[in-house]
Amino acid sequence: MATIEPASGGSGSAEEATNASDADFKPWSAEQAREWRAAHPPMSPWPVVGWQAVAGLAVVLVALVWSGGMTAVTYSAAYGVLAAWVPAVLFARMVARRMRRQASPHGALMALMVGEGIKVALTVALLLAAPKILAQVHWLALLAGFVVTIKAAWVALWLKSAKRRSARTE
Repeated sequence: MATIEPASGGSGSAEEATNASDADFKPWSAEQAREWRAAHPPMSPWPVVGWQAVAGLAVVLVALVWSGGMTAVTYSAAYGVLAAWVPAVLFARMVARRMRRQASPHGALMALMVGEGIKVALTVALLLAAPKILAQVHWLALLAGFVVTIKAAWVALWLKSAKRRSARTE
């Protein structure tokens, strides 16, 4: 069996790699840091939540037309959308509040992790409660509403990054 040798001539330890990258490190001046912050403003979570709402509404409208009215399919699709969207709104509020406070990086990361945990727990609770809340559950429609709403967040982030890239090239 062939082995792959490390790129460096030394032992290839993590310490060597760290020391090599430390030699290239140059701290920024206050002006450079301000310029970077101006070029990379923090992203608000609200546009992402808005895209999720639009995508969820589209799923509910498709379910409404496809099922021919307010049926179990439509209610299930709407519930799936809400099971994804309501926790996202609460998470966005937590993130936005933390962004306004300008907390320490450690505190911001902790808030992000706690917020994500709450979001996941609430999502699971809403999905588990579906049979008790809905008279009749159409699981495929519920799952479609849920998945499309969740994926809309990724589309919103992708559109935002594409917009930033095009603004930089102009």
